[in-house]
Amino acid sequence: MTTITEILDIQAIRADFPILDQEVNGRKLVYFDNAATTQKPKSVIDTIAHYYNFDNANIHRGIHTLAERATRDFEASREAVREFIGASSIEEIIFTSGTTQGINLVASTFGRKFIKEGDEIIISGLEHHSNIVPWQMLCEEKGIKLKVIPVTDLGELDMEAYQNMLSEKVKLVSVNHVSNSLGTINPIKHIIELAHNFGAKVLIDGAQASSHLTIDVQALDADFYAFSAHKLYGPTGIGVLYGKKEILNAMPPYMGGGEMIKEVTFEKTTYNELPYKFEAGTPNIADVVALKTALEFIAQHGKENIAAHEDMLLQYATKQLLEIDGLKIIGQAKEKVSVISFIMDGIHPQDIGVLLDNQGIAVRTGHHCTQPLMQRFNIVGTTRASFAVYNTTEEIDRLVAGIHRVKKMLL
Repeated sequence: MTTITEILDIQAIRADFPILDQEVNGRKLVYFDNAATTQKPKSVIDTIAHYYNFDNANIHRGIHTLAERATRDFEASREAVREFIGASSIEEIIFTSGTTQGINLVASTFGRKFIKEGDEIIISGLEHHSNIVPWQMLCEEKGIKLKVIPVTDLGELDMEAYQNMLSEKVKLVSVNHVSNSLGTINPIKHIIELAHNFGAKVLIDGAQASSHLTIDVQALDADFYAFSAHKLYGPTGIGVLYGKKEILNAMPPYMGGGEMIKEVTFEKTTYNELPYKFEAGTPNIADVVALKTALEFIAQHGKENIAAHEDMLLQYATKQLLEIDGLKIIGQAKEKVSVISFIMDGIHPQDIGVLLDNQGIAVRTGHHCTQPLMQRFNIVGTTRASFAVYNTTEEIDRLVAGIHRVKKMLL
């Protein structure tokens, strides 16, 4: 039987990431903060440099050669994203600055137009602050009730409680596909089906899922799906909001300015067609163009192959870490991506992070922008190690050895 290590040449893949070839604090870098942002392959970096070296121009308006090349490559990325998530039309692909802006766009447009006083919105106890705060703001503004799906001791959603929350009052359900803190994969297809039974629309925060899971928005029947490029080997400052065409057409614009208009007079403005109605102003052109290159990197190696490698790392790391006395993994869902959050008896997560960094090992510590989830488990935060395609079991061995050194220093 062919193993995943025989399918993927991990050392060759690592050579594509210039940032990995360095020492931090005198030790070879081990980068385990991929849930915060993934590193970028040279092809992505080169695409950005090529744009600014040869094609830099504003898009959709100029008729000169540079403008036409920039427009062509920008729109090619939109088509690549459409294919990546299985959308039916490029009109359903809105470029944003990231997942956060995508969620805020829906809250500010769909939310203000279609959700009224006395209605309800459902989120979950696993959410990132970006999928909590916009809904709180909307609820405070309009007298809407916010309801929260509880989280079990394993770090999974209480689906029975969710079903009991649903009613005709619920106009929107907004949950993440994957928990950034715990790695839990939520049953979003079932969540969407149940919500639709009551006429509610559903937004999926796909920031953590985009690099790990196959996404098909039509098969899921998602009304909205948001994600960021920088968590799937692409640049920072660019993201995507997918929305069903009929819903986007019914929503008012998010921002006013150039590009999102058809005609402007001092008496009246008519708005542009989709997707440009929601893309006011000069966009982040270079990084949109480079997003296509990041998607090509994933396709080159195969998303299923990448996921299999990451799952192998997850299983290996889980086994090794659980053998450390005093270490407890927070979130042990049956379905997880390659994220491990843990705590250590008698040691603050921040101290673990600092001392691991001294050994050249980059992890994330704190509440991971999920303070309510940390409160659910009655902890101040965790140390989080998250894995990507370029990580290895040897690096996990260094993490385990590093934690043992931390224990000797502090206990």
